[in-house]
Amino acid sequence: MRKRQRQVNRYVRAVGSYLPCAGKHKKQLLTALRSEAEAYCAETRDADLEARFGTPQQVAAAYVDAMSTQELLAALRRRRQVLTILIAAVLFLAAKFIPMPMLVSTALYFAAYVTIGYDILRKAWKGICNHQVFDENFLMAVATIGAIALAIYEKSGDYAEAVAVMLFYQIGELFQSYAVGKSRRNITALMDIRPDYANIERDGKLEQVDPDDVAVGTVITVQPGEKIPIDGEIVEGSSTLNTAALTGESLPRDVMTGDEVISGCINMTGVLKVRTTKAFGESTVSKILELMENSSSHKSRSEAFISRFARVYTPAVCYSALALAILPPVINLLMGNAASWGVWIYRALTFLVISCPCALVISIPLSFFAGLGGAGHEGILIKGSNYLEALSKTKIVVFDKTGTLTQGVFEVTGVHHSPMEDRKLLEYAALAECASSHPISRSLQKACGVELD
Repeated sequence: MRKRQRQVNRYVRAVGSYLPCAGKHKKQLLTALRSEAEAYCAETRDADLEARFGTPQQVAAAYVDAMSTQELLAALRRRRQVLTILIAAVLFLAAKFIPMPMLVSTALYFAAYVTIGYDILRKAWKGICNHQVFDENFLMAVATIGAIALAIYEKSGDYAEAVAVMLFYQIGELFQSYAVGKSRRNITALMDIRPDYANIERDGKLEQVDPDDVAVGTVITVQPGEKIPIDGEIVEGSSTLNTAALTGESLPRDVMTGDEVISGCINMTGVLKVRTTKAFGESTVSKILELMENSSSHKSRSEAFISRFARVYTPAVCYSALALAILPPVINLLMGNAASWGVWIYRALTFLVISCPCALVISIPLSFFAGLGGAGHEGILIKGSNYLEALSKTKIVVFDKTGTLTQGVFEVTGVHHSPMEDRKLLEYAALAECASSHPISRSLQKACGVELD
């Protein structure tokens, strides 16, 4: 039984190691896959998970294709949302500013309201059915329907407030959708450091295996151009490593037998044989990927406070608005005055609209998420919103210059104080450095501008 459980755990981890950062969707997929794998192992004596479900790479690739489909659907939804906003805006402006009979303008207002508010009204109804009443959709629905009811009661024919509130809210939702999508793409772009395989020599031939299946102490072979998949120590060979993806250092690092190397670095020149000192799950690249994947789950104090605040504030606003609509007219009646129901219901609806916490609830998490994504776009990994918030209190920052403040890419800007022709001197210098991959050597080869023989 334990052997089967280990088999399932290893298979699910292998699939997870090939998946991009996907948060909740990734967790749901792996949970479902684990349940299916455990049921299959329970029914089959000699269970072969790869024969049943496919290799981890195939399962992950199928999921990535599905995620690509989801991204396409999200783009289509945003396009539909833009079209909905434009149609509603045209109908609203026509009803507001073009002189026409009241019946026609009322029809245009209602058409604009249904066009822009259908999704919100549907979500509010679903929330009521699911006993999750108090959210921003419910507040928007109550406030706008109340505004329409008041316009009908007063026979004013002006439904502009109800349509405008829905219109501006949907515009804000559209901007949020664009910002979140861009941030997710920026964070996912940092996932290129993941090694796809490890080379193990068996019977004189190199065999590609899943890095998660490589035991500690195994000797793996890393060829030029490949990423080092697991942390370890070089037992044979010497080479130059590109560590820019991990450290930001543009200067290649020379390594030889006995040196320790970390996963995620790119082997540039010689063949290396590395004895692993850590399991793949404990290697540097896995830890970095884990930080990237969980960066948005580390909530700041502001986000945690807003989450608690919204759960109390939203019901309080609704009950306060209800009290404002009922209590003053009742007190007026008891005192022998006119109740003025319309006035107080109007004030209650106004209070409901201006007290809606959706802007506050949305803006703070969105600001942090956009900050994490923007930093990811620039190649900066921030471990979570709480660390981003801590940066706002920073007074002194110490930077490593090369690869952080500068790109570390050299360029020949001029040739001085030589009687030899500049083009010829550059060619000789490039020939002298043609066997080197040092950044300065590369800059000389690039400045030469001709193919070296």
